[in-house]
Amino acid sequence: MSFNIGLSGLSAASKQLDVTGNNIANVNTTGFKSSRAEFADVYSATKLGTGSRAVGNGVRLANVTQSFGNGGMDSTGNVLDMGVQGNGFFVLSSNGSLSYTRAGTFKTDKDGYVTNTDGTAKLQGFAADANGNIIPGVLTNLRIDTSNLSPETTTKIGSTINLDSKSTAITIPFDVTNTASYTKPFSTTIYDTQGNAHSLDQYAVKTGANTWNVYSLVDGRNPNGTAATVGGATDPVPVPVVFDSAGKLQSIGGSAAQTSITVTGWVPGKVTAGVWAANGAGANAAGIAIDFSKTTQFNADTSRNNITNDGYATGQITDITIDATGVISANFSNQQHKAIGQVALATFTNEQGLQAVGGTSWKETFSSGQPAFDGGTVGTNGSILSGSLEASNVNLTSELVDLIKGQSYYQANAKTISTQSTIMQTIIQMA
Repeated sequence: MSFNIGLSGLSAASKQLDVTGNNIANVNTTGFKSSRAEFADVYSATKLGTGSRAVGNGVRLANVTQSFGNGGMDSTGNVLDMGVQGNGFFVLSSNGSLSYTRAGTFKTDKDGYVTNTDGTAKLQGFAADANGNIIPGVLTNLRIDTSNLSPETTTKIGSTINLDSKSTAITIPFDVTNTASYTKPFSTTIYDTQGNAHSLDQYAVKTGANTWNVYSLVDGRNPNGTAATVGGATDPVPVPVVFDSAGKLQSIGGSAAQTSITVTGWVPGKVTAGVWAANGAGANAAGIAIDFSKTTQFNADTSRNNITNDGYATGQITDITIDATGVISANFSNQQHKAIGQVALATFTNEQGLQAVGGTSWKETFSSGQPAFDGGTVGTNGSILSGSLEASNVNLTSELVDLIKGQSYYQANAKTISTQSTIMQTIIQMA
C-alpha cells in the first residue's frame, strides 16, 4: 500500500509542476490567467466509516483553479488593442460559436470586420444606427465602416452674441460695400445638399437706442442669388431686433415670441467669371433658422462665440477612438464625429465554471451560468482601455518559489518509495 501512497504523491507533485510550468511558460501571454493545483487526501471507507485508526491512501488532484484577477496594462498605441480594467470578457464569434477572452489583440480584415489576432473569430458588440445611436441588446459582428460621411444641409445656426450698447446709431442706408453703413458683420459657413460650402454673412446695424437691424446675405448676395443693391427692389430686407432697458432680447421682427431670424428662399449657387448661376444643389425647404435667443446688448465689446451649425460637407474617415464604455467613434475630415458601434463585454456568475479552450479563451458551461452582455462601465463590467493590452497576471517570483517547493515535494515522495523498497528487500533477505 505504501508504494501506492508514494506513487499518488509523485503524480500529484508532477501535476503541480505541470501547472507551475504552464504559468511560467505563459508569463508573457496577453490576457493569460494563472492557475493553481488543489489537492485532496484519499481514505478508504466502508458503510461504517473509516474508523479511528485509518491510514490515508495518498493524495489526488481535486481541481485546477484559475485566478481571474487583473493583470497590468501595457501601452501599445494601437487603438484596436484593448484591455479591460475590472470584470468582463471580450466576446468572439467563430461561425456563430461564442468564446470569451481577455486578450484584446484585435485587427480588421479586408471587409473591415474586427477580428482576433489570427483572424479566425470576429469581435462582438452592438451596432449603431444611421444617426450614430447605439442599438443595445443584440450582438453583431463589429465592423469599421470606412465609407464617406454624406453631407448635411444647414437648417439651424446658434451662437452667443453681445451687441455693444455704446455703439453709435447709423443713419446712412445699408450698403454691403460701405463699412460705415453697418456696425458689425458676422459670417458663418453653411452647406447645401451636396456639401458645397457657402458664406452666410449677417450685418448688425444699430439704428437707435436698444434697436438694431440685421441684414442677411449668402455669398455676398441676396439668398435668391440676385445682387444686393442700395435703394432698389433687390435690397436685402432688414430684420429689426429690439432689446429692453436691461439689455435683454425683447423682440425680433416685431414679435416678442420670435427668437430667431430665418433665411428663406436660398438658392445655392456660385459666381463664375462674374456671373452667378445656380449650382444644382438644394437647401433646407424651411429655410435656415439663426438663433438669437442668446443675444444681449450690454456695455461690452460686440462679440460672437459658441457657434453651432448642424450642416457639414462630405467627410472622409480619418481615425477612430474607443472610449471606456467601448463605444467606437469615427472621426471625419469635416470635423464630424459619429458612433459606429460598441464593444460588448460578457460577465458570468461563476467565472471558475468557464471551460478553457486555449488561445487565452474560454467557453460557457452549465457551471459558469449564462453570460450577461453590456458595454464597459455598466453594472459590474470594468472599463475598456483602448491602446493597451492586459498582461498575464502570473507572479513570476511566486511561481519560481512554487517550482522549488514542487521539486522538493516530488523528491520527498520518491524517497518514500525508495524507503519502502529498502524495507521490502530487508524482509526478503530475512525469509
